[in-house]
Amino acid sequence: MTLWKKAALENLPGVFSRRAEKKERDWEEESKKNSLLSDEEKRRLIGQDGSEIPIVRQCELLGLPRSTYYYEPCGESPENLDLMNKIDELHTARPFLGRRRLALLISRTGLPVNEKRIRRLMRLMGLETIYPKPRLSKPQEQARIYPYLLRDLEIVSPNQVWGADITYIRLRHGFLYLVAVMDWHSRYVLSWELSNTLDAGFCLEALEKALRFGKPGIFNSDQGCQFTSQAFTKRLLDEEIRISMDGRGRAFDNIFVERLWRSLKYEEVYLNDYGSVPEAKRCISRWFEFYNRERPHQKLGYRTPYEAFIKVPNAS
Repeated sequence: MTLWKKAALENLPGVFSRRAEKKERDWEEESKKNSLLSDEEKRRLIGQDGSEIPIVRQCELLGLPRSTYYYEPCGESPENLDLMNKIDELHTARPFLGRRRLALLISRTGLPVNEKRIRRLMRLMGLETIYPKPRLSKPQEQARIYPYLLRDLEIVSPNQVWGADITYIRLRHGFLYLVAVMDWHSRYVLSWELSNTLDAGFCLEALEKALRFGKPGIFNSDQGCQFTSQAFTKRLLDEEIRISMDGRGRAFDNIFVERLWRSLKYEEVYLNDYGSVPEAKRCISRWFEFYNRERPHQKLGYRTPYEAFIKVPNAS
């Protein structure tokens, strides 16, 4: 064996060891920056740029219990899915109904249900009644809550204010969450994303897509952990966008997105029975295209949201 080959073989383990140690140091520094992330966001980081570091060690660095990383949520029973669909319909029609009245109304249809069950399912669905009450969608611990900036503010131009919200979308054998980012002045839906988990990741993806159109002066959302997460608020602040958040239990602070959900559900979701995620995505995409580019709004001088967003003059 030549001397250079012998030296290489002797030193090779140390080379890989030092590389692994450097990789772990870099990953540890990055994980410190993510200390305020939710458990779901931390789960998404596992395995990203850390393939040389064991999963156990990655969990330790992120402060994420291994049991949380490996946990797979159980699907809801068909009975609960039917109940969730009924809750969604009642909440869309009368968002002021609390869990007590919802339980009473649903029980009168022949489906016995108590408040505790309604509360759990509403929390799972991300629904809130529109009067002040104990919080169902809690902001992330240590997250900053920003004041509501839009009271009595006159919205006069595109990109003055954007709003974002999340809603429940039913499937034949399950459900999804839908987030949308809307320009308040034109009602134009800038972006949207579907997800089967209620984490901040898909909201951040929708925000990134919306920012391709420009940026607003103010971005408004509710106080849910998706929008109060460090990653989401940092992205807005990096763009020097002012952050506004609805008051607790005041869904109508984001009234334009609430109206969007009503239109979507009555005109599309409730008329169909989506059998799969691709089918839901295809049909919702088609409806948003119709809403943005074909459906005129009286408040916009009978222009479409797209025409109002790009400032096409009124036909009259």
